[in-house]
Amino acid sequence: MDFQKPIVQIIKERISVRSFDKKKTDEAAFKKLEEYINKVNEEAKTKLRFLLTDKREDSGSPEKLGTYGIISGAERYIIGVLDKDDRDDVELGYLFEKIVLCATGLGLGTCWLGGTFKRSDFEQVAKLQENEHIPIVSPVGIKKEKTGLVNKMMRAGAGSDKRKPWNELFFEESAETPLTEDAAGAYKTVLEMVRLAPSASNKQPWRVIRVKNEYRFFVCRNEGYGVSSYDLQKNDLGIAMCHFELVAEELGLSGVWVKEEPENMPEQWEYIATWLAAD
Repeated sequence: MDFQKPIVQIIKERISVRSFDKKKTDEAAFKKLEEYINKVNEEAKTKLRFLLTDKREDSGSPEKLGTYGIISGAERYIIGVLDKDDRDDVELGYLFEKIVLCATGLGLGTCWLGGTFKRSDFEQVAKLQENEHIPIVSPVGIKKEKTGLVNKMMRAGAGSDKRKPWNELFFEESAETPLTEDAAGAYKTVLEMVRLAPSASNKQPWRVIRVKNEYRFFVCRNEGYGVSSYDLQKNDLGIAMCHFELVAEELGLSGVWVKEEPENMPEQWEYIATWLAAD
């Protein structure tokens, strides 16, 4: 998929947009986004699907899809749907972020929503099948130039512009030895784009340990973010893995994802997957 711009540039440009301009649209961009969503649906390995809904055309949808006042002016939403039994919360996060980055590259704003939306409204629009669940949605559209007080308060409250330093996220050989930017070598930019990835309440639960040519991804859980109907922190790991893979690909760093749990696991960390670098 052509992301319209270099993926590193897109990642740096992506922010959470909560106020949208109803008076502006870009139908060509929405058409390209919908085509990409269809491709992503074909890529899914589990029973999940994504759709782009337009409340102006869906006669069965409510006049205003409920977001408890968090989102204003949004006409369209990206909806993520998974099967309650055949599911992979990491995969959903990974694929949803690909869609978000595609939208960003097309000049459209987005905002991950995992809790602040009225599910019954979105279930009606998505025409859920038996055993399906909607864990994540995102408004998508043209950003409003002047944002309101709610948007500013949400960004400040979530610490949207803050990120953990390298020495809290990336490690060499073990969880006791931080990986420095200089030591990261060819993967410095790849890991920096992982550091910039969005996450629920900006908790950044991913941890990466490099062992030779392996980059092992773990989730380090935050209190209050345990597994419920949907694992938001595994979703966040999917986002981080998406950034890692797309940036590595753009930089010509080949590799594959494998799942081989290490023998020596850091305490309180949960293993997710390993990027096996070919270089």
